[in-house]
This record gives sequence, structure tokens and C-alpha cells, in this order.
Amino acid sequence: MPTFYEAIVDRLGPRCLRTWDSHGMLVLDIDASQLLVVVEALKADFGCALFLDVTAVDYPARQPRFDVVYHFLAPAQMQRVRLKLQVDEHAAEVPTLTGLFGSARYMEREVHDMYGIRFAGNADLRPILLYEGFEGHPLRKDYAMEHEQPIVPYRT
Repeated sequence: MPTFYEAIVDRLGPRCLRTWDSHGMLVLDIDASQLLVVVEALKADFGCALFLDVTAVDYPARQPRFDVVYHFLAPAQMQRVRLKLQVDEHAAEVPTLTGLFGSARYMEREVHDMYGIRFAGNADLRPILLYEGFEGHPLRKDYAMEHEQPIVPYRT
């Protein structure tokens, strides 16, 4: 009988660009077009019922510039799965996971704030950590630390 990770690789491997192990965690490198299909299968078929987080990694000298990284947990097996996909700086958009996980609504807003990556289908990408009117994306490696933000009126 295949292990949890072997079963995932057997089923989803053809949809992945690469599968590998990172310190005991299964990592699936996928194309953005495969995101919803892969996440639906992880949730429905492999019990990855908890969406733990989404973040991004900025590689300014590389094209595509960003890696968008997702983590899921299958509680019954106590196993984590990481998904990674690459996104170009000029077309920084991936599908939203809000239809599968309600918590994606807020986690995607954070990534949008910090990196400027859009999540197609997330109807609420208002700033969640920054304020309306903040210029730039502070976790991008080319963000100027000395950049002064515009003064915005205080909302009451």
C-alpha cells in the first residue's frame, strides 16, 4: 500500500512540474493553471482539510520573479503538503482559493498587500496589513526602505 505522499504523487504527479521531499514534507511544483484542480484533489481525496497559509518569495533577478507558496495539512495523517508555483512580475495573478477555503480570503489579502500578487476571483483585496493609500509592496526586495509614504487623512 502506498504511503500518503506516494499516493499523492501517483495521482497528481502528471499535473506537477516536479515533486520532491523537503525535510519530510511533500512539495509539488505546479503551473498556476493547475492550482484549483490540485487543491481540490488534495482536499477531497487526500484529506488536506486545513489551509495553513499562503505566502510569496521574491527573486528579483529571476523570471518569473515570484514563487507563490501554499501549505496544507491533512489532520488524519498529520502530514503537510506544500504547493509552489511561479508567477511573472508583470502578470502577477493566480486563481483564488476562496471557493475551497474561506480563510483564503484573508491570507490572499496579506500576500496582495506585501507583494502585489493578485488573486483572480477574490472580491476583497483591500489592504489588510497596510492602509489605503500605501504606495508599493514592502516585502518586494526592490522596495525602497527610505521611501516616505503619503500622508492620508485620518478616518473617524
